Amino acid sequence: MLGSKPTLAGGVVTLRPVTAADAATLKELMADPEVGVLTGSVHSRAEAADEQYTLDQLREVYGRWAVAEDRVVWVIVENATGRVVGESVLNDLDEDNLSCGFRIWISGATGRGLGTEAVRLSVGHAFAVGLHRVELEVYDFNPRARHVYEKVGFVHEGTRREALRFEDGWVDCHVMGLLATQWRG
Repeated sequence: MLGSKPTLAGGVVTLRPVTAADAATLKELMADPEVGVLTGSVHSRAEAADEQYTLDQLREVYGRWAVAEDRVVWVIVENATGRVVGESVLNDLDEDNLSCGFRIWISGATGRGLGTEAVRLSVGHAFAVGLHRVELEVYDFNPRARHVYEKVGFVHEGTRREALRFEDGWVDCHVMGLLATQWRG
């Protein structure tokens, strides 16, 4: 179901399937501390500055994901510059329930609608291949992302209280979902 990995073109971004050759560019973008913090991939700002993966590890992971049947991983290309700015992913496929998860990260490209369009393109693909539900998680300290998700049509479904340990405290994780019947694509 998610084995199809098309290139999706929009007005401001194009999503193209990831390849192992994208690992070096994505590794460079992942070095942006904000990416690690806002995605909940690290537990402190100091950890965000540390290298999380080697280039060889990323090549292996992206090479595997490029052919995986249970996910679609796209690099997000800013049309105006041709630069890769992040990744958008449909994952955690549940074929029996026609649902999947969604995640996205963008480095250093805010306020221009790139994220909003990348979310719309990704979710539109999920529904075009017959899925009924797409869900995601967003941390409380990332209101910018939550706003984008709501703009696209995601609905807050619940909160996993204090789900992420960060610095000297705890951060809530909000679960959001979007149904095909609500999609305004």
